[in-house]
Amino acid sequence: MTARHALRVLSLAAALGLWQLLTEFDINLWLRFEQFPTVVDVAREFGERIGSGPYWQDLTDSLTRIVTGFALAAVAGVAVGTAIARSRLAADLLGPVLEVLRPIPAIALVPVAILLFPSNEQGIVFITFTAAFFPVMVSTRHAVRALTPVWEEAVLTMGAGRWRVLGSVVLPGALPGILGGLSVGIGVSWICVISAEMISGEYGVGYRTWQDYTVVDYPGVFVGMATIGVLGWLTSTAVELAGRRVTRWLPRTEHVPATGGVRRARVRGAGLSPTPPLPVTGAPPQTPLLKRRRG
Repeated sequence: MTARHALRVLSLAAALGLWQLLTEFDINLWLRFEQFPTVVDVAREFGERIGSGPYWQDLTDSLTRIVTGFALAAVAGVAVGTAIARSRLAADLLGPVLEVLRPIPAIALVPVAILLFPSNEQGIVFITFTAAFFPVMVSTRHAVRALTPVWEEAVLTMGAGRWRVLGSVVLPGALPGILGGLSVGIGVSWICVISAEMISGEYGVGYRTWQDYTVVDYPGVFVGMATIGVLGWLTSTAVELAGRRVTRWLPRTEHVPATGGVRRARVRGAGLSPTPPLPVTGAPPQTPLLKRRRG
């Protein structure tokens, strides 16, 4: 285990220890902890639920909803964002409608989903899709518009067609921006899917957490919250790792702590060599003048 991993584990352990102390001694200053369950109570409840069937059914239902809605949003968001950025007609037809709908919170569309879809399951997937669609669409639109025209012109001069330019220049060049939108979208999707399950769901982590709250089962509420946090972390990490895998051709820089008054940068990938260390203070290094070769 490296020092960074040890520090992260220590940080989590310190947070849990502080929680245990505040709840064990019923600290009641400005914040009230006398009704909070202790870490031991939550761990005991989690141990009981992890061995039961309903817990895994709720977890499977929530994951199925989030994966389905997010996958649909990723495909549609990239396609629509690219079309708006590349086509004036698409921007004129779709842009105004999307800009009016974008400020509306996805969770506010729950009544629309109830009226529109024949089942709650389809409505929750629709809410999840809407939550992830707009971050992906906006990030894709900005990333495609920010591409330098020189890349496209270079490919066109080699006789490439429109689809070749799209697959060889536009999408690879915009990929870092698209991945940023996907990372934001997966987080917003979890917020909305849990909220939708609380309002109109049948089964799911959000539904079970709300049911525990209605029967004043606070350890169960905290088990649901911890489950949501872990699931969100796992899915966000999966998106990040997938993004790193598809962008292996991009150079990545690791900043190494300064030693001896020198800043160092380590460049990884794409066969690039690191830049030489730069002095923090003092005059810049002198470059020798080139001498002409006589006769």
